[in-house]
Amino acid sequence: MSIRDEKRNVLPRCIEVRGAKVHNLKNIDVDIPLHEIVAIAGVSGSGKSSLALGALYAEGSRRYLESLSTYTRRRMTQAERADVEEVRYVPAALALRQRPGVPGIRSTFGTLSELLNSLRLMFSRLASHRCPNGHYCAPSLSVAAMQEITCPVCGENFYGPGAEELAFNSTGVCPTCGGTGVVQTVNEASLVPDDSKTIDEGAVVVWGTLMWSLMKDIVRTMGVRTDVPFRNLTPEEKEIVYHGELKKHHIHYVNPKTLEPAEMDFNYYSAVNSVKNSLAKVKDEKGMKRLEKYLEEDVCPDCHGTRLSEAARAPRLQGIGLDEAAAMTLSELIPWVQGVPASLPEEMRPMAEKICESFMDVSKRLMDLGLGYLSLDRAASTLSTGERQRVQLARAVRNRTTGVLYVLDEPSIGLHPYNLKGLTAVMDDLKADGNSVILVDHDTQVLKHADWMIEMGKGAGADGGEVISEGRIEAVSENPESVIGPYLSDQYQSRIRLVMQEKAMFEKGVIHLETGAIHTVHPLDVRIPMGRLTVVTGVSGSGKTTMVLESLIPALKAEISGQKLPEHIKRIEAEGIAQVKLIDATPIGINVRSTVATYANVHDELRKVYAKTNYAKEHAFKAGAFSYNTGKLRCPTCDGTGEISLDVQFLPDVKIPCPDCRGSRYSKEAFTILRRAKDGNEYSLPELMNMSVDQALHVLEGFRVLQQRLRVLHDLGLGYLTLGEETPGLSGGEAQRLKLASEMGKGQSDSVFVFDEPTIGLHPQDVKTLLHVFQTLIDHGATVVVIEHDLDVIENADYIIDMGPGGGKEGGRIIACGTPDNIRQNPDSLTGKFMEKR
Repeated sequence: MSIRDEKRNVLPRCIEVRGAKVHNLKNIDVDIPLHEIVAIAGVSGSGKSSLALGALYAEGSRRYLESLSTYTRRRMTQAERADVEEVRYVPAALALRQRPGVPGIRSTFGTLSELLNSLRLMFSRLASHRCPNGHYCAPSLSVAAMQEITCPVCGENFYGPGAEELAFNSTGVCPTCGGTGVVQTVNEASLVPDDSKTIDEGAVVVWGTLMWSLMKDIVRTMGVRTDVPFRNLTPEEKEIVYHGELKKHHIHYVNPKTLEPAEMDFNYYSAVNSVKNSLAKVKDEKGMKRLEKYLEEDVCPDCHGTRLSEAARAPRLQGIGLDEAAAMTLSELIPWVQGVPASLPEEMRPMAEKICESFMDVSKRLMDLGLGYLSLDRAASTLSTGERQRVQLARAVRNRTTGVLYVLDEPSIGLHPYNLKGLTAVMDDLKADGNSVILVDHDTQVLKHADWMIEMGKGAGADGGEVISEGRIEAVSENPESVIGPYLSDQYQSRIRLVMQEKAMFEKGVIHLETGAIHTVHPLDVRIPMGRLTVVTGVSGSGKTTMVLESLIPALKAEISGQKLPEHIKRIEAEGIAQVKLIDATPIGINVRSTVATYANVHDELRKVYAKTNYAKEHAFKAGAFSYNTGKLRCPTCDGTGEISLDVQFLPDVKIPCPDCRGSRYSKEAFTILRRAKDGNEYSLPELMNMSVDQALHVLEGFRVLQQRLRVLHDLGLGYLTLGEETPGLSGGEAQRLKLASEMGKGQSDSVFVFDEPTIGLHPQDVKTLLHVFQTLIDHGATVVVIEHDLDVIENADYIIDMGPGGGKEGGRIIACGTPDNIRQNPDSLTGKFMEKR
């Protein structure tokens, strides 16, 4: 045996974690195999992310940072040491998080994936370039080598643009919109919202809020009547009000404070110029907010939304410009790129093939991950979190690193079962390159692909934080202690709802929607049974969102309110429907002051309870005093937010838990106001707010209203959330169920509930809870429509509408509709094929 082989035999095979106490982890010891795909499973709140991100990733990234020079570390955010006694043999770590940061306005799918870099290089080195006199010069090796070009028509010498000169974030920027593709224009309709008012009465609102009221005096001297309703002014008068010339006028006016007459010269700012003047002077977000109601975004008139200057759009490759290539979907662009080398002179083809190969390597991964329907010019801010995470994944594989720990946080989000094979292929490639993959997920198709599994649980919060099973997938599936095990078994039966008979499907009524073409979706004729669970399925980009969120919901709202239907809606019939409610995954609240208790109307009741204690009565503390937003008992240091902001020189402000209240939001006095519970113990309101919903249910026994509201949260599968948990930080699935809390238990026969991928972040056991929630709504008469990829939800539908067959321009049609059995038996349905495999 060689020395090299001997060394290889003693290399560590596992990451050794000892005494992990991050969040709810209960001092656990666990070994995580290196160079394998390791899945961490468990119900929501069981400690999966605490182990994967809070311990493994935190330590891997921190130690990597510590290996850098002091000079470099000073310029980077320092990672805190994880609450772990010891972590041995952890590689440098990268995390692909469930919620990647929302990209800025200058980011597109092309820049995010770096495909645009390859495309710009193609147009710089391989295109026909335009001389200053407008003649095009054929591609050649001299052009590719960035040498001086001589125009064969006029003899002018010039240089072709480099790749940077074709970038909208660099010198290729459109000067009009600054590379954003949009311009802000004044919304003239907002300047005079009530034309029954006179100008003297404030008809021109911007003259009352943004500019001096002197404009009324000036416009009067210009021949505009200010004492008649604005609607009665002549077109000429209105033109002066909206667009009158910016110049000085000599006016007589009465000073409103001294009531003395005065004369002065003053510039006239028309209504439009008033807004433009304020826009030029705005200095902060507050000022911008004040102006937003007078502005609207339009596509840039010069670059037509392409973000590129006229010069950057000039080079031609296979007859089109860079802007036209970027507007193609990836699935359209790939064959175009493949045709580039053959379109060029023979001596240029080897170099062209090299450039195109770089593009194809990245695009193949993106196609495998189901992103072929996206165009390169698609604004990155409009991509879903799942789409952004998949772009990150594709980039990770392309970088061909080795010896790195990749932590993937729910990468299956937003993926149809058909696209999951692309995800598992990416994980296989990361492993083949010598990396280790930690996978936090709930999707059983993805979990089954892992080499090793660690399951956290058994419950959530205080009932979680322990390793309840570990081993190969077969071992976990057979472990009686495992919660996920039954769902990994080949004998698992996902149907838990009664099967709806096809002949009875529409007996409670029908919602009939007819649409024209919109985006990549063809004209549709959709029938949705009332009082049933309808699931809309299809691969990413197949048109589910367009059909449900952009067509069905606006059509129903217009029909209910008696307003005009959206232009692309031809017809909507929904007899008896009086309200439509979208339950989506958008965060609840915008700041730390919104908590589970405040959102669920529990906190107000708790304040009333504590206001009745003897201490509160003696000190005249009413219910309002117990508010952590405005009450006397809030923490004076953090003003009831539970955190303070530190000003760190050269770095963004850092928020830390308040050192005085320790994040409780309350003053020390609030902790002394106690109420005895039926368990014999005394608790303060801050202590209650730190309890989970399930703990509070036990402690607050005997309070009927509180019990009702807390019981609803428990029944929604949210019993593990603490009452003081900030709602903006909840997962998408948690936010959706919390939004439902106020709807449960009501008669809903006139309501349509629409859920947008509600299983995001849900364990299969929690999906069962969600299905019971759907059933409760249906039992109360509601019509439930769900956009979903999860096969358990699809299998439990009464009615399925399957869209496709592909994404983008390859989709946009209803492929199949009917019962789950109908979909299974339809040979055209991709969804049906995966249902058949179960």
